[in-house]
Amino acid sequence: MQARILFPVFLLISVCSGQRLTDDQKIADLRQLSALYAKQYGPYEWKIQTQGFDLLNLQPWIDRALKVEDDIAFLDLLTEYVASLNDAHDVLSFPFSFNASLGFSTDLYDGRVLIDSISRTTLPSSRYPFVIGDELVSVDGIAVDEWIARLSRYSIAANPRSTARSAAGRIASRSQSRIPWAHRIGETAEVVIRRANGVLESYSIPWNKTGEAITEMGPVLSPTGRASHAMRASDEFLRVEDSLEPWQRPLAYLLNASVPEDTRAVLSNGIRPIFAMPDGFQTRMAGNSNTDAFTTGSFTAAGYRIGFIRIPTMSPALGTSTALAQIDQEIAWMQANTDGLIIDVMRNPGGSVLYVEQLCQRFIPYTFRSIGFELRATASDVASFGATVKAARTAGLPDYLIAGYEARFNDVLTAHKEMRGRTGAISLTQPGLWLDPARNAYTKPLVVLIDEFAGSGGDAFPATLQDNERALLVGYRTMGAGGNVVDWDATSYSEAFTRVTRSLMNRKTDIVTAEYPAAPYVENIGVRPEVEIDYMTRENLMNAGRPFVAAVTAVAVDYISRKSN
Repeated sequence: MQARILFPVFLLISVCSGQRLTDDQKIADLRQLSALYAKQYGPYEWKIQTQGFDLLNLQPWIDRALKVEDDIAFLDLLTEYVASLNDAHDVLSFPFSFNASLGFSTDLYDGRVLIDSISRTTLPSSRYPFVIGDELVSVDGIAVDEWIARLSRYSIAANPRSTARSAAGRIASRSQSRIPWAHRIGETAEVVIRRANGVLESYSIPWNKTGEAITEMGPVLSPTGRASHAMRASDEFLRVEDSLEPWQRPLAYLLNASVPEDTRAVLSNGIRPIFAMPDGFQTRMAGNSNTDAFTTGSFTAAGYRIGFIRIPTMSPALGTSTALAQIDQEIAWMQANTDGLIIDVMRNPGGSVLYVEQLCQRFIPYTFRSIGFELRATASDVASFGATVKAARTAGLPDYLIAGYEARFNDVLTAHKEMRGRTGAISLTQPGLWLDPARNAYTKPLVVLIDEFAGSGGDAFPATLQDNERALLVGYRTMGAGGNVVDWDATSYSEAFTRVTRSLMNRKTDIVTAEYPAAPYVENIGVRPEVEIDYMTRENLMNAGRPFVAAVTAVAVDYISRKSN
């Protein structure tokens, strides 16, 4: 159900003049968006402390809104407001269909923007002879570093490298659902590319445009009258009714940019790893999107049989029941036939909290502490957690489980009575944070591959294994998308959607880093590997990740050897 905004009862209706949003409508949208975050956003205090941004200090944004030149600039302002949280989960998007692509994709390798896929259907080599691994230097006379700076607010991914990589990908692929001014491009882009031999080449490349470009939000009736003017003058927030369930809207179709598929450095459907498997790899599950939730197999190195499982998402398309049945089958084989196991969660965007816990139960063969959540408590949470207690009693669950549900409910109830109250570290799915292993849990050494595009559940899974001293983490710092989220219909007049982080993931101990104060959080901090190996190099791009795989294999062999002795 859509959350409703409660306006004063007695309203006079007037018709907007012109095609643009009125000043009153802009202010109403800003207040509505801010009220949503005031009520729902969990990491509010953390963002003040670490990002220096107070989302409730709204007056500077109102002042800027009253000076924007058109509706598109206002939508851009709303986007900047949410982006200022530096929260990978929290993005503003719009129901716009316009997309534009240049027919190639880019990413950061060795700190440079390199081409890593080309659609030869769109860009035949006879006319566009540049290749994968060549460097993008500029587009329309603007250097790529400047493009990354301009596009970063539409690419927030919690830590600087994740954001920069995401922004680099948007240089050649623009979606108006995320970038309000994306339609303001010509028919072609003037592109400068540095070839591998250092020679600069210039190309005029047509933009492939699809969908309808939106230039203004259109005229709409606006509530006016003394009551609403008094509300604006007093600078109060519009209220969102607590008792209504948030309107759930899938955002994936709005958030994903088009990526060329014809020619890629490494073929991958997401289920498969981004790198080529080592010589002699024996495939068990091939990563077929129609039948497999995972890619699995094994290979031999230095006399050890090493298993491999890629976990591509925490929301498997085949369903969690099917995925768990498949992983149980693979774990049984791995337990009987391998000396150790590599688990790949690189570029895993997360998903279900419960599924993450169920996976951890299959890889941690002893009682362990799962990830907790410091939840920003609302009235709907009180009702929901209270209903769980009642259901537990009705079902006649053991007293210790009922006591766990009651303690969790009391924590939520107490937090709800406080100003912007957050619970302590609670489970969103269980009576408590300590979980027992599955009967078939894998017991041998684990190496887990992580990177800066592993986020949310892709953060939580390696964090849980690391907290409980179960695995060696190898790769690069994860994204740091550290909380559970809810999708919302965010603004009435500008028709924006947003995702709001409701909580802060809470780890077993404080994490000490150079960038942030010591804290038990995943948000922004991410999960740090014990062994850092950077996949994002040109050498890996040009060799299907084989140097990376060789380095990981050496680490795995050493780790298995030490654990086995």
